Amino acid sequence: MRLIGVRSAATSDTSEQVWVASTQALDTPTTGPATLVAPLRDFWSDPRRALAAPDGREVDVQAGDLVPPVLPEARVICIGLNYRDHIAEGSFAGQDQAPYPTLFARWTRSLVVGGVPVPVPQDENGLDWEGEVAAWVGADLTDVDADEARAAILGYSTFNDLTARIAQKLTSQWILGKNADRSGPIGPLVTADEVGGLRDGLAIRTRVNGQTVQESSTDRQIYEAGETLALISRTFTLRAGDILCTGTPSGVGYARTPQWLLNDGDTVEVEVERLGVLRTPIESVTRP
Repeated sequence: MRLIGVRSAATSDTSEQVWVASTQALDTPTTGPATLVAPLRDFWSDPRRALAAPDGREVDVQAGDLVPPVLPEARVICIGLNYRDHIAEGSFAGQDQAPYPTLFARWTRSLVVGGVPVPVPQDENGLDWEGEVAAWVGADLTDVDADEARAAILGYSTFNDLTARIAQKLTSQWILGKNADRSGPIGPLVTADEVGGLRDGLAIRTRVNGQTVQESSTDRQIYEAGETLALISRTFTLRAGDILCTGTPSGVGYARTPQWLLNDGDTVEVEVERLGVLRTPIESVTRP
């Protein structure tokens, strides 16, 4: 099943601000007919129950109705340096592989759906692309093992970890450069029964203005999603609706000679096998 977030304007039910809905579409923006599943908070209180007994009303979704199906308090945890070829191309080239993943955080306010223009921050020469897969946690996890964590993954989405490199590299902490306005485009949630798992080797590609700049497979990841979620769960409880962004392969713009960054008028696409195409236009600086 493919799941999207829909504002109440599309449902004529103003008692709920956002609903989770199912759609047949994958590529973004995912407009057209959709079926309501549950209000957002009800959905994440028990996703599998909601999927088993959806609301069932049909709606016609327009681009302006779409939002990520994410709770405001959800945590977005990102893995850095999760492909060996990406480590080798950048600032960490020559360093030994770390025994544990580098983890950093995004705030949910940075997340947007495909098709939403992303501004280049004022102090940046452009934004860098990082095509990824995001895994959605479907149940609360505390002190679990990797198999339990893996079984709790509800599904996956395309994701683009658009990065403000100057801000990222001001200090050893990456959070500033990873939370620029609207810099986290994310595609529909495709349930795990339709996708399989990342160890199956889903093809992942990123294109800029039609030119392929990244091409890899998820079975090349160093830190597997279930193992990473289990590791996290031993420090803090993961909640249904939290997101793990699983890292990007080689081919990013800042590591090229000369550097190639995204600017006004560019379009970046992340395509992942079984997850569709996530399209994002880049624009000059505009503040929300």
